[in-house]
Order: sequence, then structure tokens, then C-alpha cells
Amino acid sequence: MNKKALIVLSLVVVAGAGGGWWVAQSMTPHKHQLVKMTDEQGKVYYTCPMHPQVKQGEPGNCPICGMKLVKREDKPADTTMSGERKVLYWYDPMRPDQHFDAPGKSPFMDMDLVPKYADEAGMGMSGGTVVEIDPRMAQNLGMRTAAVKTGTFWQRVDAVGSVAVDENRIAVVEARAAGWVERLDVRAVGDAVRAGQVVAGIYSPELLAAQEELALARTLDDPTLIEAAQTRLKLLNASTSGRPQRQTLITALQSGVVTELMVRQGAQVTPGMPLMKLADLTKVWILVEVPEAQASWVMAGKPAEARLRSQPGQVFEGTVDYVYPLLDTQTRTLRARLAFDNADGALKPGMYAEVTVFGGAQREVTLVPSEAVIRTGTRNVVLVAEREGRYRPVEVVLGPERQDEIVVVDGLEPGQQVVTSGQFLIDSEASLLGAYNRIGEGSAP
Repeated sequence: MNKKALIVLSLVVVAGAGGGWWVAQSMTPHKHQLVKMTDEQGKVYYTCPMHPQVKQGEPGNCPICGMKLVKREDKPADTTMSGERKVLYWYDPMRPDQHFDAPGKSPFMDMDLVPKYADEAGMGMSGGTVVEIDPRMAQNLGMRTAAVKTGTFWQRVDAVGSVAVDENRIAVVEARAAGWVERLDVRAVGDAVRAGQVVAGIYSPELLAAQEELALARTLDDPTLIEAAQTRLKLLNASTSGRPQRQTLITALQSGVVTELMVRQGAQVTPGMPLMKLADLTKVWILVEVPEAQASWVMAGKPAEARLRSQPGQVFEGTVDYVYPLLDTQTRTLRARLAFDNADGALKPGMYAEVTVFGGAQREVTLVPSEAVIRTGTRNVVLVAEREGRYRPVEVVLGPERQDEIVVVDGLEPGQQVVTSGQFLIDSEASLLGAYNRIGEGSAP
């Protein structure tokens, strides 16, 4: 026998598998389809996680992809009365999620379809398909598990907000009559003003005439004229005591700082013209944007904390003052304002603050690490470790999530072990076995 014949013969006979021999049907380099010649007794064999059609009686590497083979064990075949194994469906080994009712060629890879027997679908303790992984491989991959626990989930929102003026504490100083500013005691934005402090003096012919009318009424000692003149001066925000003055003094109605200055000395004013705006900063707002998923946690009256980078270690305590009724469609966030006391002036409008809003607690809820959840887009799955080497995919209903914990509303029980690292291997194996298509189904008859 020449060398070429020896090479061809070595390619035809691939390996002895538990339950028979696998024989290559095609010598084409791109087709690695193997046909199983099996008996009814299950035996130990080695297979490739990515190509389950490869089965060998000894350890080694996959002839298709070179991956290290994994040790598996077939269960004895469940035969019918006629001695034949029951076929559930046929599938393409490269597309195991596609099932067919009859044997034939795969429409995807032009490969022969492989039967899935009833005895090959291992059933778990709760009826779901169980995936078996060699414990040694799981250890080599650093696979970790965590316990499902019952605890308290704190609804806490962490955000960055900006300090703003409390708009309920803004006052406007204005002129009630036409005239000219002959005196201006406040010259710059940001100046502090006390309640009752004189901020400007205005010469107004109308105000001067009203004061002279009051003086004449007092000279005549006519109560009716006196009352009418005093009422007119009060409406013009002018003093009703003393002798007539050329300048009418205007005072601040509240304490605060000047946020806007609209006039300068010598300027002409008209009735109702604002001279300046004052803001009381003893209380301020912090405006925050809350993500849509956490919007229900933020309600008026909930406690909040703020921290400034300029004052590390100091915590400012406040409350949620108002939650705006409209959602920002661009950022998908809900705006809320928080009220804080600011007697010492540490919170200055325009500053950024790290804000925490406490939305309350959900007690006695089921919690798992967030990394344990596999989100497929259509469902959420957690891999439950039943015992060493056996894993079962379970569909779960998720609740709120914060940091590294997530609430499981349905699907898990406290005390179960879930896989938190290395799920990709089990996920791949479960997909090959069609496990996700069997989630939620009852036990096989």
C-alpha cells in the first residue's frame, strides 16, 4: 500500500465512539459530517463543544476546529417496543436552533441533518434541559457561582446636578412713576442687599407733586384730603411721612444678592420699569436629570444628599421639591429639582454637585448579581447550577437594577446557585442542545 492510500484510509476512520464508530461520508475538505454507527449501550466518549457530531473514544483535539475535546457520557438508549430509538427532530449541527421533521440535507450548509433522540435530551429536576460540563473544564475557565438571596433593595438614584437659584425667592425692585435716577447705592451684580436698605433715589415730578398735596392737606387739616394723598403715595411706593423731598428713596423688599442690574445713575425710568432683581440664596435648588428607568423612584418629599468637589467630606441634606411632569424625549430623562438650605452660602448657583436621591426600600425581594443574567433580546436567562457539572437555563422576570444587583420577580428561589462567570461556554452548549427552546416546557412523558 502506497503512502497516499495510507493517508486516505486514516481520514476515513476518524475515531471509535462510545456506542459505535463514526465514519466520514465525504472527503471534501469543507465537509466534516460524521455518521454515527451506534448500539444501545451508552458509553463514555469525548466530543467537541462547538461540533457535537464529533465523538471519539479517547481524549484529543477536534479534527474540525482543533478545540480540546470534552468528556461526556451517553445514557442508555430509551427504546420503544419495536427496539428503535425515538427521534424528536432533525437538525443542522451548524444551525442547531433550526429543527426539521424529516431527514435530508440542510438548506444552510448542504450537510446531512442529524437526528435528536428522546434519550439525548436530558431532563433536569424541574423539567428544563440540563447542560453537563466537565468540572475540570469549568475550573480551568474560572467559572464562578453565587447564591440567590433574599434581601432589601434600596431604590437609590445617583446623578450629577447643577445648583440654581430658588425662583420662589426672587424679587424685583421697580419704579412706580416716571423720573430720573439721581442716586444709586447698588452699582454691581452680585452685591449683597439687606431688607429695607435704600438702593436708589429717584427724582419724579409726579411723586413730588403727590407729597406736596399731602402737606397741603395736613395744613388744611382735612381728613378726606389727607387720606386720599396718603393712598396715592402708597400706590407710588413713596413715603407718606415727613416733608416733601426732591428725591424719592426706593428700598429693598427682601435680603439677597443682585442678580440683574437694569439702570445706572442718571438713567431715565418709566412707570413699572425694573431697576434690579434680588435673589435670596439662603435656600437653593439643585436640578437633576433622572434616567427613565428610575423615574418612578423619585417623588416629592423623598430625602436627598449632595456633595461638592470643592468641599470634600461635607454632605448637604435636602429633599425632592418637585418632579417635572414632562420627559425629555432626546435624553430620555426626567427632570427634578431638590431643595437645600444654604445659610452659609456654600452652595453657589452654577456649581455642579453629586446628588443621591433615596427612593425608599423594597424588602424581602430576591436578588442576584447583575452579571448572572444573560439578556438575549427576547428573554432574560439565568443558568442555575444544580450540582457539580450540571447547569440548567431558567427564564426569569427582572425587576429594578442598581449597581451590581438586580431584583428577580419570578423564576428563582432563594438558596439556588447561579453562574456569574463563564456563562459563554454553557450558553453555547445549551444552544447546541436546543435548551432555550425547551424552557418552560413540562417533563417528557
